[in-house]
Amino acid sequence: MDFNINKVKIFVTIPRENVDEVRNAVCNAGAGIIGEYTFCTTSTNSMGTFIPSDTANPYIGEKNKLEFVEEEKLEFVCDIDKVKSVICELRKTHPYEEPAIDIIPLIDESYFK
Repeated sequence: MDFNINKVKIFVTIPRENVDEVRNAVCNAGAGIIGEYTFCTTSTNSMGTFIPSDTANPYIGEKNKLEFVEEEKLEFVCDIDKVKSVICELRKTHPYEEPAIDIIPLIDESYFK
């Protein structure tokens, strides 16, 4: 099967107090469009963990100490030609120095019989 990838699903974890700002940024940059609908996102509560290194500049927590943070995992679709600009806007508004971003290619349902 030969796939032509036109869309991706992007996942990112965000501190709960910053979700609306990041959602607005990525959707205003062109993500979250499904047919005739815009700002299509979903989010799930999650618990993030990390240990900032000696050279990190953590938004939350202390260097060399395990942190537990209540976050939301925000997910949304994005046309392949808008991914770079959407990720750029995401990084501008996301408070973390190194946000965890997953980009998953999507197969259009028309490829399945």
